[in-house]
Amino acid sequence: MTYINQQKYYTNDGVNPTDSNWGSYQYVSLSDIMNNFLLMYAGNHSLINNVNRYKILFHAKRAIQELSYDAFKEIKSLELTVYDDLRFVLPSDYVNWVKLYLFKDNTLRELTENIQVQSAVAYIQSATADFTYDGSNNATIVQSDLDTSRKNGALKSIYLNDVREEAVNPGCVNCEDDIYNTRIGARYGLNTETANFNPTFTIDKKAGVINFDSTMANQQCVLQYISDGMENGNNDDIQVNKMFEDYVYAYIKYAILNSKFGVQEYVVNRAKKDKQALLRNAKIRMSNIHPGRLKMNLRGENKWIK
Repeated sequence: MTYINQQKYYTNDGVNPTDSNWGSYQYVSLSDIMNNFLLMYAGNHSLINNVNRYKILFHAKRAIQELSYDAFKEIKSLELTVYDDLRFVLPSDYVNWVKLYLFKDNTLRELTENIQVQSAVAYIQSATADFTYDGSNNATIVQSDLDTSRKNGALKSIYLNDVREEAVNPGCVNCEDDIYNTRIGARYGLNTETANFNPTFTIDKKAGVINFDSTMANQQCVLQYISDGMENGNNDDIQVNKMFEDYVYAYIKYAILNSKFGVQEYVVNRAKKDKQALLRNAKIRMSNIHPGRLKMNLRGENKWIK
């Protein structure tokens, strides 16, 4: 990697963005990983020889993708406004979601995933239940009654947020704060799994959107998610935390040996064990088990139970 002086680190020599180098020392670039691997692990007197650079690139990126899913713990966040269509388009580098929040009154409220069906595709049918077809001989698709009902707020739900206190208690003034005080005894036997007053959501992976119920209209939503570390296909921006650098080398080595003809099984198994051991070590290092955090957890055990 290229080392930089402190002036360039803090100011980027006045070139915008001036903060582009902040925190960069934690990472090693993809190009450095490939060059280091070719220099130290490949050659005529090594187990790995006559290997093409594109194969090393492929396995290096696969290692980074696997690490991004759970080991890196680098969670991205995106805030968007949910409008009347009650949809939140997934980010372009989205792989899986971590948490979803409603940002309201300067407070983050964690949302619950709705286990009910919230969206569906509908085909136009004739009076005899036959499908109608478009010019490409595909069934004609229209907005389903389910989607219409959800968007206009008519869709009933098993969650508390669908039946507002205003509907059952017209005299309620501040119903969100008084939801339980005004209904003492009325929620006996309530299913706590669905006892959620905030909006709910479902993720339509195929459509690439998050669908919300009608109570989320014109509200701010914050999505926490993980990506695959590929930086939208720009290899120059792909980086690996230095604590995982040795694991990436071991992953590439194992992947090449495992797919190479004529390599003894014990050699492949040894490379596999090295890869697994380095992954465990890196995860322990990244766990950041500090005495201060342990102290906070222990203090949390001392609670008054009413």
